[in-house]
Amino acid sequence: MSEKMPSYGGQAVLEGVMMRGVRAAAVAVRAPDQQIVIHTEKLGEIYRSRLAKIPFLRGGLLLWDALGLGMRALTLSANVQTGEDEKLEGPALYLTLGLSLAFAVGLFFLAPAAVGHWATELLNRSLSASSAHAWVGNLIEGVVRFLLLVGYIWAIGHVPEIRRVFAYHGAEHKTINAYEAGAELTPASVSRFPLEHPRCGTSFLLTLVVLSILIFSLLGPLPLAWRFIARILLIPLLAGLAYEYIRWTANHMHLGIVRWMIRPNLALQRLTTCEPTLDMLEVSIAAFQTMKAEEERLVA
Repeated sequence: MSEKMPSYGGQAVLEGVMMRGVRAAAVAVRAPDQQIVIHTEKLGEIYRSRLAKIPFLRGGLLLWDALGLGMRALTLSANVQTGEDEKLEGPALYLTLGLSLAFAVGLFFLAPAAVGHWATELLNRSLSASSAHAWVGNLIEGVVRFLLLVGYIWAIGHVPEIRRVFAYHGAEHKTINAYEAGAELTPASVSRFPLEHPRCGTSFLLTLVVLSILIFSLLGPLPLAWRFIARILLIPLLAGLAYEYIRWTANHMHLGIVRWMIRPNLALQRLTTCEPTLDMLEVSIAAFQTMKAEEERLVA
């Protein structure tokens, strides 16, 4: 991908797609009457601020803002399906984000940390106490974290409603891949492009998990309470490192070694994407074109 080309991204929502640019975002949703409902939103200044240009710091900041944007997009898509008109913003939005993050941290960070600690304790009791057991415990923690991530994605992927969301996820990827290749944005044309994309959030999650194995292993033996605290405090660092890695690999796809490095990330996306229908691609293209038009309007 050219360095000068904007790094457009997106997210699948209920029966639709959200596309995000630098200045604007657009959500396109297929309503029950089969009409495409479109919502546009001007993005906050953080995407163009100096903070968004500081390596490692920008990853955590942009991730937090993207979570809020994604939650609003999901709420809007749900409202289109139910016919309700509610806004998720202010305290309600932050409470929802906080609870969601607490669940994710508990499941994917604290639970594996507890398993790793108990494994270390078991090794120390069954064998002579050794600092090497802490490294084994940290490795077990990392393996459990990886298995939880893959298992969770695999399990929810068997829910019919989630599989439709995954199909819209595939539509989002195909649309961005088609745009970056300079292809015509029609359902028939876009359908020929790959389901995987190097900047996908799934790639970010896998990278974060792998980095957690490396970094947490360097901490050595810790009491359970400090183990929990360390895992929580290092999440922003991991997010920053993962963001920079994904950004760097996406900008250097012309290198053979980079294409080899991201193979695991692209492979995991097979669990979070499904082949979309032409109707789904139509929705994704509508979201992308609306976002592009809104960006151009804001610049003019």
